[in-house]
Amino acid sequence: MKNYTTEQIRNVCLLGHGGSGKTSLAEAILYRCKHIDRIGKVTDGNTVSDYDAEEIKRKFSVSSSLLACEWKGVKINLLDTPGFFDYEGEVAAALKVSGSAVICVPAKNGVEVGTEKAVKRCRELGLSVIFVVTKMDEENADYARVLSELKEAFGKNVQPAQLPIMEGKKLKAFADLVDNKAYEYTDAAPVAMEIPASIKDDVDATWEELKEYIAETSEDLMNKFFEGEEFTHEELVTGFTAAVRAGSVMPVMCSSAINNVGIGVILDAIATYMPSPLDRLDTVHAINPETGEDMELPANDDGPFTALVYKTVSDQFGKQTMFRVCSGCLKGDTTVYNPRSGKQERLSSLYSLRGKNKEPVTELHCGDFGCVTKLVATSTNDTLCEINKPAVLDKIVFPIPNMRMAAVAASRGDEEKIGVGFARIMEEDPTFKYENNAETHQMVIYGLGDQHMDVIVSKLKNKFGVSVSLAEAKVPYREKIKKKIKVQGKHKKQSGGHGQYGDVWIEFEPHEGDELVFQENVFGGSVPKQYFPAVEKGLQDCVKKGVLAGYPMIGLKATLVDGSYHDVDSNEMSFKVAASLAYKQLTGANPVLLEPVLHIEVTVPTDNQGDIMGDMNKRRGRVIGVDQLGDGMCCVIGEVPESEVMKYATDLRAMTQGRGSYTTNFERYEEVPPFQAQKIIAAAEKENEE
Repeated sequence: MKNYTTEQIRNVCLLGHGGSGKTSLAEAILYRCKHIDRIGKVTDGNTVSDYDAEEIKRKFSVSSSLLACEWKGVKINLLDTPGFFDYEGEVAAALKVSGSAVICVPAKNGVEVGTEKAVKRCRELGLSVIFVVTKMDEENADYARVLSELKEAFGKNVQPAQLPIMEGKKLKAFADLVDNKAYEYTDAAPVAMEIPASIKDDVDATWEELKEYIAETSEDLMNKFFEGEEFTHEELVTGFTAAVRAGSVMPVMCSSAINNVGIGVILDAIATYMPSPLDRLDTVHAINPETGEDMELPANDDGPFTALVYKTVSDQFGKQTMFRVCSGCLKGDTTVYNPRSGKQERLSSLYSLRGKNKEPVTELHCGDFGCVTKLVATSTNDTLCEINKPAVLDKIVFPIPNMRMAAVAASRGDEEKIGVGFARIMEEDPTFKYENNAETHQMVIYGLGDQHMDVIVSKLKNKFGVSVSLAEAKVPYREKIKKKIKVQGKHKKQSGGHGQYGDVWIEFEPHEGDELVFQENVFGGSVPKQYFPAVEKGLQDCVKKGVLAGYPMIGLKATLVDGSYHDVDSNEMSFKVAASLAYKQLTGANPVLLEPVLHIEVTVPTDNQGDIMGDMNKRRGRVIGVDQLGDGMCCVIGEVPESEVMKYATDLRAMTQGRGSYTTNFERYEEVPPFQAQKIIAAAEKENEE
């Protein structure tokens, strides 16, 4: 692939609801650019974008893919993203490194939740947007209805750039409003024609509305508009481009990817209207890792080299590191520096990606995307920079995985392999977390939803050859006593020769802290001082398992007040055993189970506020308050037992059609209601029997 300068680059993120036709549109674009010989189908598992084994098996995207396209002297870095909400981390990363977005809206289904979320993200990031009404070939396709839904959902600045001309149920031609001409498709290439009389009135009315937005881009155009003068074609293109890049117009186009209709015009629009990296930013923000000071680096080839690693693909053969050059220019066979790891990395060969296919390049200019292999100390979200000019770029903010499950090895002895496999998967998916929980003795994984978890398990088997099943993760309950008690623990054993003798009286009582507090208040030497540490050690061992269900005992104060010893038979072990015998009598100190309570913040549409509050009450939670966030959204703040929200990600998605999100943090431990406690104790007893 030839080298492209910054002004020749367009970085475009493909967004939309699951099944909206993003991957099919990307496939048609590759075909139209003559990068592939035939258009693959998602259902056949042969598209360039969906090359991962999981995507082929499931018939939908589970990760973003980079597709470098060349069109009329412009390099378009197309980032095809998943539409299902379990893979929002992939979307977050792609948006961070994009400069604009094409949002796919199916002609039959219209505006969906994924469309709403895509527009919201683009507005937050200030990205230019083009809507493409996809699947115009499908039955019940209705461009006019979709256009009306888009305007209602996102405002009047949603303006059609095209009006379709249908022949039966087939997209035959379209009227281009900027050119004020109609184009008919002949072998997928548009041929100019007169605008049919049947849609001339619609074209004229739409054009008058669009002219106002174009006029607002400059004072000269505004004056011409008010004076009733016609714009030249050059003025139209310049004004429309300025409006799209400023976000004051979000044009709507149409296509039939499967029939390769409308694709070339979409490519022309991307190349003309979408901003290059130079048009988007003058500088890029970074932090000096040595001083902590803010830095503003020139977002062009003249600045010092920096690149953000936005994605890592890892398997048993190694890993590929994908990055975007944010300032400066990168040439092959270069040594760069990673401030996070403090290591230097050698970039021997540079590649441009088209799905899984790598094309060698000799250099990458500011704003371009690249890929390297065999980096040792570099991960997703790292910055690569010059050794003598260290800088750390702003990181991608990934969604926090809140769904928690336990991974159970299918075969004994696979635990180490599983750990290695999960660690490699974590390298490529920052929304997946894994830990060996020392308290519950489970391998615990965290993800964004059921589907996400299922893909992780499948990847582990396919890439690393080990199998696991998923089970509910154990809740880290605690135990605590509620009243003071004085008990004796006496250990006496005679077995010939030296025996064992230890006798203690201990006062147990609750206290506010979590750790065991041990004190001694012994008079007259009834227990020699040299045995005090043994008594404390015996209790420290005991509090790891409570007397109700074997969960750790917290908030316990133990005071050694009396006891006795034997000159010959007493030793440290005897007093440790005596302490444990005293501890077992805590069943008489009104012990209770405690459960972790989480602080939870649930962001949902205001229309769902009542449902969320009612559901939280059903989960034994309490609502603390509600913050109104604007734009029809609110945040329900509350507290809820951890055991009640283990799969809340799935439930919340169902209640809000995917519009809701939430975060949790540990707040404190609270007493479990008696009925719940009985079930937990019974389950623990059953597990111990097994």
